[in-house]
Amino acid sequence: MAEYNPILSAPQGANKKPKRVGRGSSSGLGTTAGKGNKGQQSRSGGKTYVGFEGGQMPLYRRIARKGFSNYPFKKEYVCINVDLLCAKFEDGATVDKASLAKKGFISTKSAALVKILGNGDVTKKLNVIVDKVSETAKAKIEKAGGSVKVNEAETSAESAK
Repeated sequence: MAEYNPILSAPQGANKKPKRVGRGSSSGLGTTAGKGNKGQQSRSGGKTYVGFEGGQMPLYRRIARKGFSNYPFKKEYVCINVDLLCAKFEDGATVDKASLAKKGFISTKSAALVKILGNGDVTKKLNVIVDKVSETAKAKIEKAGGSVKVNEAETSAESAK
């Protein structure tokens, strides 16, 4: 039978002493402290940023900016499937931004746009008032006896396009 040793210890070589740089020439890491001789990398704070090309004008600044970016005007929607609505809301409930925030679907602080998608089945009568609804979700909600209303601000912006 193997002898039981109650003292726990790390395996040999697991715990190493840290390198003590700049502590005299006899330590092996004295004078230049393992950083080589002179130059930017040997100085304190000598690290450069990503894309630095040794003082040459970096590529991202040499290339001209062209075109139009629609990023500042992009609309992002929080997508919610109808099966989740059926799971969280009672029969005859009104589903709008306030009730969705109360149930934890969207943040109360953000002014997120909400879109209802048609994944799943609708068994409850729901009154939905959101920014966008897919065709399948609208058909399923109305088939179950509910109603769908899309906010006017969204529809007027889309019809102007």
